[in-house]
Amino acid sequence: MGIGVVDNSYDIAAQEGLTVTYGVLVEQVVSGGPADKAGIKAGTTQVTVDGNQLLVGGDIIIAINGNRIVDEDALSTYLVENTLPNQTINVTIVRNGQTMTVPLVLGTRPSPS
Repeated sequence: MGIGVVDNSYDIAAQEGLTVTYGVLVEQVVSGGPADKAGIKAGTTQVTVDGNQLLVGGDIIIAINGNRIVDEDALSTYLVENTLPNQTINVTIVRNGQTMTVPLVLGTRPSPS
């Protein structure tokens, strides 16, 4: 997908004034990657939440192809078990308090370094 994420939480949602407390907050989007091409937005504002530095203000991914994504593990597991490179998936996001679904064409997963 070409993103860097952190698990969404009650504290992050409270910081952002959101009602959704699950999913993954998109902190980074790789320029020219699948998420960038799909219009997924990265965080823009650095804050400290529970002692951790985070980039907030990005999209929160809450589902893929209608399957609820509760955290980063669920996102990774879903992608590994149900998708292939070049497949189009429907990513449900929360942006500025609004829920929307965007199509995203998956790339290949980078090799671990």
